[in-house]
Amino acid sequence: MVIRSVELEIVCGVTSRLPDTDKPEIAFAGKSNVGKSSLINGLMNRKALARTSSQPGKTQTINYYNINNCMYLVDLPGYGYTKANVSEKEKWGKMIERYLHSSKQLQAVFLLVDIRHEPSANDKQMYEWVVYQGYNPIIIATKLDKIKRSQIAKHVKMIKTGLNVKPETPVLPYSSLTKQGREEIWSLTDELLGLEEAVPKQSQGDSQGGKHEKK
Repeated sequence: MVIRSVELEIVCGVTSRLPDTDKPEIAFAGKSNVGKSSLINGLMNRKALARTSSQPGKTQTINYYNINNCMYLVDLPGYGYTKANVSEKEKWGKMIERYLHSSKQLQAVFLLVDIRHEPSANDKQMYEWVVYQGYNPIIIATKLDKIKRSQIAKHVKMIKTGLNVKPETPVLPYSSLTKQGREEIWSLTDELLGLEEAVPKQSQGDSQGGKHEKK
């Protein structure tokens, strides 16, 4: 996809009513400090559109980015932040659950996991949660530049085994430093949304929404 325009159009807090949008949506979920904001900035060719921080738990809202006026990239709150109190964790969890359960335009969920480590209990819970809501999560293995090239296949297998994913589940390694994996993520997104031609017209997103296969 050629990024021609990006706008943070909608921000929803804990008590906000989720919007009924008119464009297909793809959602990004991930544990706090997994590199979600850096990934989103990299995908959209922006340096600081999504706020990055060394302090985990920064994303506490659901953010809708309008891309080319043909789709929304939806940034979900980070989960698993150990220093957050129980009530905060419950609020973030309920926000994510409410979105997954109520969005009428959601086509696919991308779940971010740190490629360096085995999936955490929170990662496994989120994967199972997304599957329970009727979606087959696509895995993005972040922080690719932190491991050697010779280790990639081994670590991808570790993630697949740790999450117990379905055999056909894509696992896409990504580096926010080199942007390796960016084209693969957009190529899959174009395919899912029916935008393979990557010609973003205003009417195209409304008429061509490639549904992600649900459970």
